[in-house]
Amino acid sequence: QNISTLVKNLSVKTLLLTGKDKGKIRLEKNLQIKNGEAQIIIGTHALIQDDVSFKSIGLVVVDEQHRFGVFQRMAFTYKGIKPSILVMSATPIPRTLSLAAYGDMDESRITEKPLGRFPITTISINLSKENKLINRLKEKLKTNEKVYWICPLIEESEELDLKAATIRYEYLNKIFKNKVLLIHGRLKEKEKEEVMEKFQKEDYKILVATTVIEVGIDIKEATSIIIEHAERFGLSQLHQLRGRVGRNDKQS
Repeated sequence: QNISTLVKNLSVKTLLLTGKDKGKIRLEKNLQIKNGEAQIIIGTHALIQDDVSFKSIGLVVVDEQHRFGVFQRMAFTYKGIKPSILVMSATPIPRTLSLAAYGDMDESRITEKPLGRFPITTISINLSKENKLINRLKEKLKTNEKVYWICPLIEESEELDLKAATIRYEYLNKIFKNKVLLIHGRLKEKEKEEVMEKFQKEDYKILVATTVIEVGIDIKEATSIIIEHAERFGLSQLHQLRGRVGRNDKQS
């Protein structure tokens, strides 16, 4: 969506290929890629499958590089004649850091935010102040802003004293009637898409989630993210989760 918007006034055709494209639709898209009809191709791991061939691949951009294996990233080099490869990540894996440090990979850093963005304010509070947090949320939601609430578990565990996403969803739904949605990894892909579409386009204010929203989510109205039991997450996960907010001209 973002790239299509950027090039809408240019004579450039974009195409999206994912694993959900099957049968005739996939064959048609593969043909457009092969004959060069599509100049900018955006996709998932589907692009490195054997049935996908490019007419003349010049540049490969691998976003969220840490989620691809070495051989998966190298697969693109065999689909063209030495294409330029740009890998991007806010949390690069140790191997990538080593390659950059020892000169085997050129490095560029984006150190500035887009125009009009503010630095994200990060606060740590004790769970005993939950009621105070809920009251703060009530005030924030009056301004038409949206909130992520992240939990480390999907369901309650007898072994771990942690609040599960399902329990948190039920609790918040009693307070914020018909304003709360739940998403986690056990939902089918179509169900996840439906939840995210409702959260983005309808009058839902809070999305209770697991780390399933860690990457690939861009909702401008979301200005706050609450990460419950933050000690259960790694630094990379926390950094990626925090990146879900701060995407508009309001303070996050």
